[in-house]
Amino acid sequence: MLFITNRFPEQSINTEIGRDFNFELDNNAASNSVFFCDHIDKNRNTEVGSLAFLQQLKDSNYRQILIYIHGFSNLPEDVFAATKELQTLCDQKKEKEVLVVPLVWPCDNDIGLVKDYWDDQKSADQSAFSFSRVLERFLVWRREQDKNNEAPCLKRINVLAHSMGNRVLRETLVAWNKYDLADGVPMIFRNTFLVAADVVNETLEKGEKGELICHASRNVVVYHASDDLALRSSKAFNLKNKIASRRLGHTGPENMKKTPRNVYRVDCDDVNNVYDLKGHSYFRSGKRKGHPGKVFNHIFKCIELGRVFPEDEHQRSSIIRRKNRKK
Repeated sequence: MLFITNRFPEQSINTEIGRDFNFELDNNAASNSVFFCDHIDKNRNTEVGSLAFLQQLKDSNYRQILIYIHGFSNLPEDVFAATKELQTLCDQKKEKEVLVVPLVWPCDNDIGLVKDYWDDQKSADQSAFSFSRVLERFLVWRREQDKNNEAPCLKRINVLAHSMGNRVLRETLVAWNKYDLADGVPMIFRNTFLVAADVVNETLEKGEKGELICHASRNVVVYHASDDLALRSSKAFNLKNKIASRRLGHTGPENMKKTPRNVYRVDCDDVNNVYDLKGHSYFRSGKRKGHPGKVFNHIFKCIELGRVFPEDEHQRSSIIRRKNRKK
């Protein structure tokens, strides 16, 4: 399993192709360096470097890439387990269609240098600088391929950001736009799925920082549930720090009329607590682990078709129901 991380390794921060890469779990500060690696087995990782990483993605038999950005309070092995589940579900739906690639950013392990939810937010913000370098590295690599008259990489790229991973995505695009781009953020993602997003619910509106997510994507799909218990805790934490706005993953966009036309919302109230006790990680399996839930099926259909509601080009909202209504 290929992955990218800005967590500090136990080894040197200097890249060394082929070396063992072990996470320094007690250090959850964000590194300015990024590491392109391969997850082999539990607690076994190898550094492969950016060139080999990108070439492996290009040469893979999969048609599309799904970049997975995890939420807060996830250690690397948690992320790898979730990625394996997502990959299994994708392969069940259609073999060699979607390759899942996680971005592992530094969360707290309860005894780290930086502690609690609020400091995971800081780690998410600080990760923006390193992950924006990943995007810039991809553009440079693509230009080099063109310059050398090599066959272009035709893989479609999608993003799934969960919980606080939405903050990582948003701030990454802000940093990339500010420090590296002269003409704005290019559209490099086919679909961007914002699931249980732990960011303010106005963030996608025109003029807000999250608008860049819309610029970078053909489609932006927001999955939300008002009874997401994890986001209720998030709201309480933010109120403590005098941030009163509701979360995007609770309500969906505050005002759809103020968001770009490529933003869609999907209400998951009927299924989120059925699939997950906290109603937060409802985008993978359904009632039974290893069997896709309706939210995952919707995500996969969007990836396949490149359209959110292909039956109605003007539709921007939908509800995923536990049982289909009888006609």
